[in-house]
Amino acid sequence: MNFELFIAKKIRSGGVTGKKLAGPVIKVATLGVILGMVVMILSLAIGFGFKKEIREKIVGFGSHIQVMSYDYNESFETNPINFDPAFIEVLDSIPGVENVQVFATKPGIIKTKDALQGIVLKGVDHQYNWSFIDGVLQKGEVLNLNDSVKSNGILISEDLASMLQLELGDPVRMYFFQNSILARKFTVTGIYNSNFPEFDKTFAYVDIRHVQKLNGWEQNEVSGYEIGIEDFNRLDELTREVYFQASSRIEDDGSMMRTRSIKQVQPQIFGWLNLLDMNVLVIIVLIVLVAGINMVSGLLILILERTNMIGVLKALGAQDKSLQKVFLYLSTFILGKGLLIGNLFGLGICLLQKYTHFVSLDPVDYYLEYVPIHINLWHVLVLNLSVVALTMLMMLAPSFLVARISPVKAIRFD
Repeated sequence: MNFELFIAKKIRSGGVTGKKLAGPVIKVATLGVILGMVVMILSLAIGFGFKKEIREKIVGFGSHIQVMSYDYNESFETNPINFDPAFIEVLDSIPGVENVQVFATKPGIIKTKDALQGIVLKGVDHQYNWSFIDGVLQKGEVLNLNDSVKSNGILISEDLASMLQLELGDPVRMYFFQNSILARKFTVTGIYNSNFPEFDKTFAYVDIRHVQKLNGWEQNEVSGYEIGIEDFNRLDELTREVYFQASSRIEDDGSMMRTRSIKQVQPQIFGWLNLLDMNVLVIIVLIVLVAGINMVSGLLILILERTNMIGVLKALGAQDKSLQKVFLYLSTFILGKGLLIGNLFGLGICLLQKYTHFVSLDPVDYYLEYVPIHINLWHVLVLNLSVVALTMLMMLAPSFLVARISPVKAIRFD
């Protein structure tokens, strides 16, 4: 029989007499671990969930990687590049690339009887991936671009519709300024709301052929290619691969193409999102320290309470290392129970929020309608292992107090 384990179990169950503090101390220490794990799991799930949701909104408007004309033009009045089906096949063949689509942009002004608003028309074709817009579509439908005739539909945001007092089926007049003022008439076929006003108030979707004509381009000229990838964690790697392919191609007029990832297109937003990782890390470190200090305090109380028992066991020949193991086993019991219950409660709350959205948010302030949850079991496993390692490491210091207890004084200790 394992002597140390036997004594630890007796102390935990109250089978070894003492000053009756073991029960409350163990309960308080266990509760501290439970609360710490719940907060850490929620911090991870909410932090990564918020980051994932915001990232998907940004990618939904601009895709993961863009290939455009190699110039210093940062406006939406872009220089065209030639549409090349062979180049699309090359990009599609890169492992990890999910889809490749073309786009064209044109700034303009929407005018109604009572208001006007500057926006950017984003022209797309029948191969455009509508999955993001489908997820945020509030009314109507996405553009039907399969016909040989140009679609006169326009997809606008709920913010624009509210500002301009537009509804489904309403006509929309737009004006564009080049050498002369050009006018186009569209019909509202869909209204979306991503809760991201910086983009909602900027983009409206139309048939790419309208934008090509407004820009004076040929049918084979576009603003660029948008490339969607399967795994965001591979963004930098795939951006380099697309860059190698794009940089080797030269347009008929001698111009080249440049490649930009969504991180380079929106550096401020992704810089802000990266701060979330630091916030989550700080929260986790602080909670681990608090839980560890709570465990250390509890262990010190248990050692002091069992001073008389320690003296008796030493007098009977028990070694210091053996007695240290007793209290390390006791710490393991507390930590194990706390982790088990904490994980169950933490993951349970996360799953409840994930599927019921019972905690809502104000989209004006948070860009989301509810608290987002993203559970990564690998992150949870690493978190648990880190808590075990750091907490047990902190437990070593108070366990050495056992070696300093004198058997003669301990037996007389009251």
